Amino acid sequence: MIADYEKSQLVIVDVQEKLASAMPKEVVNKLLKRCELIVTAAAELSIPYICTEQYPKGLGKTLTSMLPFLSDAKFVEKKVFDCMAEPVFTRCLVKTRPQIYLMGMEAHICILQTALSLIEKGKEVFVIEDAIISRNILNKQNAISRLRQAGCIITNTESVVFEWIGSADNEAFKKVAPLIKDID
Repeated sequence: MIADYEKSQLVIVDVQEKLASAMPKEVVNKLLKRCELIVTAAAELSIPYICTEQYPKGLGKTLTSMLPFLSDAKFVEKKVFDCMAEPVFTRCLVKTRPQIYLMGMEAHICILQTALSLIEKGKEVFVIEDAIISRNILNKQNAISRLRQAGCIITNTESVVFEWIGSADNEAFKKVAPLIKDID
């Protein structure tokens, strides 16, 4: 199944201060660059996106370095690990956009539980493998295996962006091209 920007919505899960500080700095930096690229593409293509925050009083807010490119985000605070168990989150989902793209933290907890619930609700779930992280790489690998077995489409940042854009003639391509060079 190919990514279709007209059917897409993006969810950035829990990229927060205390969670990020528990991760290897290099991994977080790569995640931030990939988030910026995908969110920029989404914004250029009018793809709606939600940014969740797991118990921000305890884990801090979304990383301030992300705020400049999250200007159109709907922020949703939650205490549940499965975003679908948060009524505000489910109200923010656009019912006419069945493709849901997940990125963020942590792969084996909130990403996994949310993806499984979305699949259960009949959504087409794309997990952006190089834009999800866990403190422990084995936990991420296990989550990817479970997600694949459950029917999620495991993809990567560049595949999503290039599928959404479709052509170098697309005006969005000119906007995201400089960011593509920085994601490795």
